[in-house]
Amino acid sequence: MTTDQHTRALLIRLRRIEGQVRGIARMVEEDKYCIDILTQVSAASRALQSVALALLEEHMAHCLLHAAQAGELQQEAKLKEASDAIARLVRS
Repeated sequence: MTTDQHTRALLIRLRRIEGQVRGIARMVEEDKYCIDILTQVSAASRALQSVALALLEEHMAHCLLHAAQAGELQQEAKLKEASDAIARLVRS
């Protein structure tokens, strides 16, 4: 998948998530059943995690590869950056 295709696919997914979140807000406004709202929040969270993983995969496939080719100093910085991002994802 090219970078442009990847970007378009991510934007489509993010717009879908945006719609899910608006739907959740509507459910809250309409005082829907809490468990139904929580189910939708969980689905939106999983969808955002999926986007995060796709972004991380893209970063590793391109940025880390370029850093490895550029030399040790840049490689170490990019590896630390990726490691920190993974840690943030795991904590969330």
